[in-house]
Amino acid sequence: MAAARSHLTSTGNSMLYSFLLFIITLSLQQVYREKLASTELYTILGGLISSILFLLVVTFIGNLQESLGARTGWGAVIVAELIAAVAAGAVHRVCVTTCFLFSLGWLYELNKLSAIMHQQTDVVKRKIY
Repeated sequence: MAAARSHLTSTGNSMLYSFLLFIITLSLQQVYREKLASTELYTILGGLISSILFLLVVTFIGNLQESLGARTGWGAVIVAELIAAVAAGAVHRVCVTTCFLFSLGWLYELNKLSAIMHQQTDVVKRKIY
């Protein structure tokens, strides 16, 4: 199992990077919120940026729970979506809807990636034993 994860960053580093990227992205979104609310295309972009915030919060919470030894579940997803929706609502109310839709896409891709990574870990475990 250590061999499969040796090329990945540690849980603590991943948690730190996702938190810092969250703060930077949220700050930039709030600085440019008037611009993001000005046209329809920018409003969709605001929702996309908020969904990236969702992805960063899910990563942060997942790494935090893993470092504490807890199991990540739907609670992390719901909390992350609420945080992203509040950030999107600060820009424009349509951003909340587009944020939710983009977040569903991110969640689908994250689930596929997780399945691939867990499958690789299982293969490595079988080779060790």
